[in-house]
Amino acid sequence: MAKDLLTTIEDGMPGFSKGQRRIGRYIAEHYDKAAFMTAAKLGKTVGVSESTVVRFATEVGFEGYPQLQKNLQEIIRNRLTTVQRMEIVSEHMGSADVLTRVLSQDCEKIRHTLDEVDRDQFDRAVDAIIGAGDLYILGIRSSSVLSTFMAFYFNQIFPHVRCVNTNSTSETFEQMMRVGKGDVFIAFSFPRYSQRTLKAARYAGSQGATVIAITDSHSAPLAEAADIVLLARSEMASFVDSLVAPLSLVNAIIVAVGMKKKDEVANTYNMLEGIWEEYNVYEKTQEKPKS
Repeated sequence: MAKDLLTTIEDGMPGFSKGQRRIGRYIAEHYDKAAFMTAAKLGKTVGVSESTVVRFATEVGFEGYPQLQKNLQEIIRNRLTTVQRMEIVSEHMGSADVLTRVLSQDCEKIRHTLDEVDRDQFDRAVDAIIGAGDLYILGIRSSSVLSTFMAFYFNQIFPHVRCVNTNSTSETFEQMMRVGKGDVFIAFSFPRYSQRTLKAARYAGSQGATVIAITDSHSAPLAEAADIVLLARSEMASFVDSLVAPLSLVNAIIVAVGMKKKDEVANTYNMLEGIWEEYNVYEKTQEKPKS
């Protein structure tokens, strides 16, 4: 939707029926709880029928209740504090098997990402990275693990890779000051979205660089500043950010780039194997003597 759902509800209140006003007020005041309720549960909570809840979803511009619920979940991913997220997790997980629940949810995120990723955008991203002059990679806070992982491998493939990773806004732009036309800027942003990442992406774009956004939604702030958008699921599972699906997407990008630069990558790793051998980089596994 073009407008925030909560704003749409507030604007529509005068024209709602009595039952719809009950639903609207509850969502406006308890959107964090409503986001995880079925239509039947929400109806029971506010004292209306399930069908009234479904009609309300249509009234505010959705095809059905699942779309309204998804929109609410997108809202809370960026609005809830860490403490609020912990409270929701405690309420919904209860005494469940946390290990099974979390790993199962992460598996679902990868499956959904595979189903929803735009293959054309993925191919465009791979081609842009291969053709880049300089390659800039940025991830702030927990997303820095994604940018660091990608930069680690791309540094072994490309000669000009800069992992922009500082705790200062000024230092971020100092590291990016030479970004320009022909360069590629890759940015990671997941809820709660970093303002610094968005500002950096806008700056890179204004300098003529191709901006690749890896985020969780087309409505995410970073998506609006990007030339190429790759989506990876990162729904709120707890106060810990789930980056399993984004990391899997990063793996796919690295492998795809490596396959297109197969001969160069093979030569690079032949050279690196010699360096690793000479300087004892890796522990050597010795075979046990046969008895």
